[in-house]
Formats: sequence, C-alpha cells, structure tokens
Amino acid sequence: MLSRYAKRAAFSLGLAAACAALALTAAMRPLHAQDAEEAPAAQEDALKKYEAQVDQAVERGLQYLAERQTESGAFQSTWTDNTGVVSLCVMAFLARGHTPGDGPYGEVINKGVDYVLDHSAKNGMLIGRNSQSGGMYSHSISSLMLSEVSGMVNEERQRRIDEALPKALKIILSAQQVHKNAAHQGGWRYSSASRDSDISCTGWPLMALRSARNSGAHVPREAIEDAVGFILRCRNQDGGFGYVPGGSSGIARTGVGLLSLELCGHHDSAEARSAAEWILKRPKPSWYYYGLYYCSQGMYQIGGDYWERYAPLLYEDLLPRQAKDGSWPDNISSGSQRAGKAYSTAMAVLALSVPYCQLPIYQR
Repeated sequence: MLSRYAKRAAFSLGLAAACAALALTAAMRPLHAQDAEEAPAAQEDALKKYEAQVDQAVERGLQYLAERQTESGAFQSTWTDNTGVVSLCVMAFLARGHTPGDGPYGEVINKGVDYVLDHSAKNGMLIGRNSQSGGMYSHSISSLMLSEVSGMVNEERQRRIDEALPKALKIILSAQQVHKNAAHQGGWRYSSASRDSDISCTGWPLMALRSARNSGAHVPREAIEDAVGFILRCRNQDGGFGYVPGGSSGIARTGVGLLSLELCGHHDSAEARSAAEWILKRPKPSWYYYGLYYCSQGMYQIGGDYWERYAPLLYEDLLPRQAKDGSWPDNISSGSQRAGKAYSTAMAVLALSVPYCQLPIYQR
C-alpha cells in the first residue's frame, strides 16, 4: 500500500505542477489577437492581488470545519448526519492539498472518510440518517469523494473503499439505465428508481463516474456519453442550460453544463464557450454556493480569458462574506440555509480552491 500511496502522491504533485504551468500559460493567452501585447501582464496582475486573500480565506474555512467535526467524523451543521455534506467537507481539505493521515488535517480527513464508509449500506447506497432528495445527491457526492481519495489512504481504509466504491458505482450506473423517455435518458434524479432526470442531480453522478473512470475503474464510455447527451439536451439557444430539456436557463444549471462538457471531452467547444459567456453576464446565482461551485470549476477548466474575467467577480463577491470564525453564512439562498454552515463553508472553499489543482477530477 505504501508504494501505491507514493505513486498517487507523485502523480498528484506532477499534475499539480503541470496544472500550474497550464494556468500560467492560460493567463498569458489573450482572447483577441489585437490584445496580445497588453492582455497577459494585466490579467496576471489582476489575479495576483487576490492570492494572499484566497489563501487566508481557505485556511480559515478549513480550520472552522475541523473545529466542528464530531467524534463520528461528521461535521456539526443543520445536516450533521448527511454523507454528502461530510464528503464535501473532506473534498474541501483535499482541494487545498491536505492528505489522509498527514499534516494538521490528516485525521480530520480520515474520520470523514470513515464516516462515509460506516454508512455504506448492504446494497451499496452511501447515505446517512439525514439523507435528502431521495438519496442520490448524497450517494453521488460520496461516491465522488471515495473515488478521489482512493489511493491516498492506508491499507485498511483502501480495502474498505475497494469494497464500497464498486457497489456505489453500480447503483449510479443502474439508475442511469432505468427506462425514461428519450429527452431524459442518460441522466439522473432524486431516487435511483426515478424515471426522469434533471441537470442539477446529474452533475454529481457524472463527476463520480468520470473520476472513477480516470482512476481505472470499469465505467463504460457509453455511460459518460449518454450523460453528456442529456446535459446537451438541457442546453438552450441563449447559451445557457435549463433544469430539464426545454426549461429556462439558470446560472447554477449552466455551471453544471459547462463543467460537464469541459471534463467529458468537449473542452473549449462552441457549447462550452457560449455557456461561459452566459455565466459572465449573470455571475451571481440564486442557489448561491451550489452555483459558485460549478461555475468556478467550469470557468477554470475552460480557462484563458474566461477565467481571468470570472475570477475577480467570484473573489469580490465571496471573500467579503466570510465570517470572523472562518465560516460562510448559510442564509444567502434557501438551499444553503437548509444544509447549514458546514455545507456553505465547504462549498465556498471548493469554489476558491480551483487554482490549487489538487483534486484529481478537476485537474486540467
């Protein structure tokens, strides 16, 4: 197991270095040829002024989460016993480069992973006592987290992940195959037995499958392609994405669409570029943290001028909202208010952490 961990660590460090180089290259690539001489330095300087603020905000947010972890591994919040919230908190630490068992937050990560594994049901569902929305949100987010942390943990935890994750992925794949009408085929919704789909729920299982496939798990390519097909059917002519095919465009929904395209073989496509432009015109989502999470990840993936234009909007809106204790308020939107401050803080940290390039699924 030590060799596997060392291999994963070296892989992450190598990708992080490559990602940093790509980010620098992207910062120096102008959108328009006539700006080639002036844009790179100005764009780079515009983002550099936020670096220290972002670093400090992320560290304070992680400290807040660590101080509120319970003995069970969950995090004190409105939805304390929710595997999805616990998994988002774990990924927030991973996104800053912290690893299981090492450093100041190594045991925090271990306990969070253990909590999710402790709530792996016999049928493979990864949901706690406080599951919401039929379980697929929590299950898919937790599947993504276990896939991301796989290879970083000790031998016993890896054994448990190797037992739980294939069953969790099987549930996601089976739920996708439930018979639906043509417009909804390929996506997911609240329950593993749902006969319809929506873009909000679909983003999480798609990321879980993509992460697992990246790690070598047996995930059929058709599953990824079918999910992207559903995502594209949610696209509107204005460049944005709706909740369902034919639905009106929304910021969070468009963020899901953009990130899904970027990570699943449609990087810098015409559809991705039009989604990025749509987001830039409406940078503040109604489902605040959920929208910022997806938009920040998607805009960073498409990179170049899109990220340079979006990042200051993100930082200027999100950084001033952090409280003195390191948390972010949970009363900005109805979704975050129901889930509590562990959720809102984890999502804020994940949105701010994209330039660190530490989570494998979101490395360019």
